[in-house]
Amino acid sequence: MAKRDYYQVLGVERNASDGEIKKAFRGLARELHPDVNAHDPAAEEKFKEAAEAYEVLSDAERRRTYDRFGHEGLRSHGFDPAAGFGGFQDIFDALFGAGDPFGGFGGGPAAGANIGAVLEIELEDVLEDQQREISFEAVSVCERCRGNGAEPGTPIETCPKCEGAGQIREVSRSIFGQVVRAMPCDRCGGDGRIPETPCERCGGAGRISEMRTWEVDIPAGIEDGQRVRIAGAGHAGAAGGRQGDLYVEVRVAADERFARQGTELVSRAEVPVTTAIVGGEVFVPSLDGEVSVEVPAGTQHGETAVLGGRGLPPLRGGRRGDQHVVFELVVPTDLDDEQREAAERLAEALGRQGASQAR
Repeated sequence: MAKRDYYQVLGVERNASDGEIKKAFRGLARELHPDVNAHDPAAEEKFKEAAEAYEVLSDAERRRTYDRFGHEGLRSHGFDPAAGFGGFQDIFDALFGAGDPFGGFGGGPAAGANIGAVLEIELEDVLEDQQREISFEAVSVCERCRGNGAEPGTPIETCPKCEGAGQIREVSRSIFGQVVRAMPCDRCGGDGRIPETPCERCGGAGRISEMRTWEVDIPAGIEDGQRVRIAGAGHAGAAGGRQGDLYVEVRVAADERFARQGTELVSRAEVPVTTAIVGGEVFVPSLDGEVSVEVPAGTQHGETAVLGGRGLPPLRGGRRGDQHVVFELVVPTDLDDEQREAAERLAEALGRQGASQAR
């Protein structure tokens, strides 16, 4: 089934501002939330469609690519709708702050927060799959008390605030009417129990902050700014709540020798004007090392040569793109007398040639 236009999905014009796009998605997110729209079996798919549209149109670079090339252009530039937000809760957290505004997903222990990290690689690294080690600070379950917050061998009591329920319910009014919101108890962290003697290592929290090291798999063909999601590598949840995710933003360092356009590379080659006239070769850098490029006789400034398969691989595998070499003619400025005389003779000969061709 063909994808719908992202602007149509969100119900905005193509020249909509960032604020209008966000406002439109917020409205759809509330409308399609499963707790509000439980009667519509297609609500979840509609929500995913709106989330995908928002993820593209809220990102300036992706929006420009989509405006120029459509859905196919996004795929060829490595956009994977499944690689963005982790699910409903991630999107609501991003737009409305932590916690579900409807209370639908709030029951039980609080999930751990996601972590964002940045990893830089060189352009050459994009040619093949990479594995890089990254270190970051994260909240982990305390090993001494195994997360229950109690000093080993000491009792754990029922929380007096939530009476063991682990939740506190609040009733408020919103544009949808009366909303009952359940949230983890702030006294026991959603566990329903509290330690009589807090753990010496974590102070009763059951979690500690520590440095963590992770091996990140970076796929060949990745583009600057794309993210790699590692499920379960984020902060530990409270009272046994699920672990958050790690989002690693990959930054591809700029290489002054090349301009990148998806899988294609563009480079420049200086060509002496005499070589451009009679033909010859020049040597240019590529990601595989220096290569020779033929310069045909009569080459003009700005003409290009194509080095097949010297570009970058697509994200999902396949043939490498090409490298486009732009010829830049170099005219000498410091000529000695002999060189100047030779140049004048050449100019005169070329002038006669032009005149005879004109006749």
